[in-house]
Amino acid sequence: MKAVAALKGNILITELEAGPLPAGHVKIRTEYSAISPGTEMTFIRRASEQMGLLGYSAVGVIEELGEYVHHLQVGQRVACYGAPYVRHAEWLTVPTNLTAAVPPDVQPEEAAFAGLGAIAIHALRTADLRFGESTVVVGLGILGQLIAQIASAAAIRVAGFDILAHRAELLRQRGVEDAYDNQEKLEEQLAALTDGYGADSIILCAGGPGEELINSSLRLIRDKGKIVIVGDLSTEFSRGLMFGKEAQVLISRAGGPGRYDVQYELENKDYPIGFVRWTEGRNIGEYMRLLAEKRISLQGLISDKYPIERAAEAYQGYAQHSDRMGTILTYGK
Repeated sequence: MKAVAALKGNILITELEAGPLPAGHVKIRTEYSAISPGTEMTFIRRASEQMGLLGYSAVGVIEELGEYVHHLQVGQRVACYGAPYVRHAEWLTVPTNLTAAVPPDVQPEEAAFAGLGAIAIHALRTADLRFGESTVVVGLGILGQLIAQIASAAAIRVAGFDILAHRAELLRQRGVEDAYDNQEKLEEQLAALTDGYGADSIILCAGGPGEELINSSLRLIRDKGKIVIVGDLSTEFSRGLMFGKEAQVLISRAGGPGRYDVQYELENKDYPIGFVRWTEGRNIGEYMRLLAEKRISLQGLISDKYPIERAAEAYQGYAQHSDRMGTILTYGK
């Protein structure tokens, strides 16, 4: 089967063996897979002499069930998330803990972004925001757009910021009016948004050197507020600013509890809901619910579609165009 890989900074199509179907897993014929530009473009830049497979979010149709799988059916469409089980490949073998059924009225192209949806939901859970509280989402790429939409759907007071004006405009088109490309304007409006207290949290979806951005965020949060780092951002910041507000600086790791746990993922052992309410798998399911109930939408955020054979062009688009948002790869029958 065909799969997308990176080697020495270049994109190539490689052939892989499908492999066996372990107990608790399902075999999926991929329909669409979504590129995560932040994670994948960073991986490509760092690609070494050893070939590495790309991708972690997809949607497709179940073709075969592993032993002990009873709640899913052959022919059912599912979204799935999490490398190394999910990648840009024609066939996927995925533990059921990393899947969620796609409701009939959800477009598979939107379902393909299940990984980013779970990451967005987990970032908001890490911020631990409650009804009526406030957040500023910094960095309005596809992930920041999702975080802002989901926060707004949860009746959280949301502002968005990006240095690119068209990204702020995209968020305004989705009902989040407090979206800015000018920091002074953001700061002017933040007092009204937060009743003068400062933001309860700031969620950072940007990448690169973080000191200036984190210090700026520390000035904008309320006393004992939170900064949640989602992007690939360095973590230098002023101890004085943090101490002055007794602020929390937190890292949001991937899509939620279960990520990188071999027992949860490879061995497909779920956490009891009484002990872990929201796992990465349950976050995927929640993303599906939000799409099905039309509380969020990726319509207008999916910029491009490429067949897997033209994957290199898809990544070039991110390298060459700042207006590129969501991109998906497609797979033949």
